[in-house]
Amino acid sequence: MKKVLFATTALVATAGVAAADVTFGGYGRFGVMYNDIDGGGDSTDVTSRFRLQIDATAESDMGVTFGARARIQQNNTDDSPTYSVGPDGIAGTADDVNGATGPGGTGINGVRFFARSGGLEVGVGNIYGALEFMPGMYPIDLGLTGLGYDYTAFNDRGDQYSSGGNGAAGSNGVEVLYSFGDFSMHVSASDINDRVAAYGAYTWSGWTIALGAQDSDAATDTDWAASVGGALGFADVTLTYADNGTGGDRAVLAGRFDVGAATDVEVFVADNSDATDGSANGTAYGVDFNHDLGGGTSLRGGVVSRYNDDVRADLGVRFNF
Repeated sequence: MKKVLFATTALVATAGVAAADVTFGGYGRFGVMYNDIDGGGDSTDVTSRFRLQIDATAESDMGVTFGARARIQQNNTDDSPTYSVGPDGIAGTADDVNGATGPGGTGINGVRFFARSGGLEVGVGNIYGALEFMPGMYPIDLGLTGLGYDYTAFNDRGDQYSSGGNGAAGSNGVEVLYSFGDFSMHVSASDINDRVAAYGAYTWSGWTIALGAQDSDAATDTDWAASVGGALGFADVTLTYADNGTGGDRAVLAGRFDVGAATDVEVFVADNSDATDGSANGTAYGVDFNHDLGGGTSLRGGVVSRYNDDVRADLGVRFNF
């Protein structure tokens, strides 16, 4: 990530400013994606994304850091985005779903604002969300694109930071994060389905155990989740479970191991059962590779069989900056 320090006359003349900086970073990726739809139909297409992340902070004389995070992101599929407004009735928030035509375009997303001191942080706006931020929810980063993220146990059924919309920013999102030694906790709340979520996590001897829960007005939201992860011999492994309400129960076992000085392989197998809201029940599994090319660049690819028996694969290059 590249840092740019702004020290203008106006900034210097502002009382109470001890330090301020703006950091730019992100990544680009491009390659090909293959989709084989169960029941007929397949396609091979170019896939790409550019993400520019902007982090701005200032520190008060008392040592409290105030800041904001925003992203500018465009995928190759963003030229004509479509979605329908979710239960909160606000376009661009995290509960929107693909469907009817809605406002489109790319640009800056909803901003997350925060205040941090020591191990305590308070965030508002486009919040991270306790369940998405919980250890074990993203145990791997499959292929070039994530390939559907079927290895994410809570299945996006809670508040989360939105790269392309407002997230909970349009619905009064707020969260508190705290860490002390090997213990961490996170509580978040928003007006989206009146969600209140929290997790606690503890790390001991290289293993992290986490337990999370959520109260919500929507039967489709996650009720509770648990995870354990750490190093087991030559591999890093994670086991995660989530009770996703009418979305069923999802259990995920994922691992990552090195196969060379610059190459690692990731694998997962997951089961989704007892869904009554139309979500697919079944088993998903996948494998990928990530080869480090140096200088923040990598060659990535993977293949996954999804819960609905669709097959998806991708291959391409990612470069971080």
